[in-house]
Amino acid sequence: MSSIPAVTLNTGAQMPQLGLGTWKIDKTTCPEVIVTAAKAGYRHFDCACDYGNEVEVGQGIQRVIDEGIATREELWITSKLWNTYHAAEHVQPALEKTLSDLGLGYVDLYLIHFPIALKFVPFEERYPPEWVYDPKAEHPGMIAESIPIRETWEAMERLVEASLAKNIGVCNFNVALIRDLLNYASVRPSVLQVELHPLLTQEKLLRYCESEEIAVTAFSSFGAESYYALGMAQPTESLIKHDVVTNIANACGKSPGQVLLRWGVQRGTIVIPKSSSEGHLKENAAIFDFELTAEQMSQLSALNIDRRFNDPGDFCEAAFNTFFPIYD
Repeated sequence: MSSIPAVTLNTGAQMPQLGLGTWKIDKTTCPEVIVTAAKAGYRHFDCACDYGNEVEVGQGIQRVIDEGIATREELWITSKLWNTYHAAEHVQPALEKTLSDLGLGYVDLYLIHFPIALKFVPFEERYPPEWVYDPKAEHPGMIAESIPIRETWEAMERLVEASLAKNIGVCNFNVALIRDLLNYASVRPSVLQVELHPLLTQEKLLRYCESEEIAVTAFSSFGAESYYALGMAQPTESLIKHDVVTNIANACGKSPGQVLLRWGVQRGTIVIPKSSSEGHLKENAAIFDFELTAEQMSQLSALNIDRRFNDPGDFCEAAFNTFFPIYD
């Protein structure tokens, strides 16, 4: 039985406060990683069409169920609607494709991945479609579509009515977009998933979500670590090696990674660190047997410099020849 605590969503659902992020988990090892994580107590798996490994995640989930490690009802599976599927007629087929890949009848949470609508790419043409519309074009780039978030959200609500998604929410939205969405939503978003770490604390966004009973999932809890290989961060920006983090880790008898995750859960957020090794999976789960002091929490939060690593306004131009900011 998993000992990981849960956050109660506005639907009454219990979402485990620690999950395994599956972004960049290699397809060849992914099923085994899922099983290893489940044996270590993980019940929450954060997936996405764009990660390109939902088939392999599904194979791991099936093994978890077949081997009696956990039942489907004990698992929490999150996936995300990709940018090319924002038109109302594409939302349900996109989730049905994800469900087919995962081998599931429903997801526990389905999120709009970005407030970005791109030109539709048929499944049979390219899947996952990624960011660029035509990679073979002379000057490949992103092609935006004029699709209001309201159209996409109302199609997301129909997924709940069809029992294909138990809960729905959004990723990478700011306060203004959420505030607008709440004006017309008949099914309120249960969860917001955003980048959060001590270099990007997003205090106002967290406070607003708390006031609206929207749970918050933090991605990139370790800050720069996920982005070195992508050329989106420099080793000098490491939180894992930052003096403040390492000093607190030494004082607590924990690793710097555990301190960063603990900071996240003590703020009330859900954390979804990615790891492929059994040792790190177990280490990341061992964050519920200690507490950071108020002073330690303040020291970590004081590191904030509003440093966003996952910013379409930067990486879309560098990687996809398209300037596409969504944050100021």
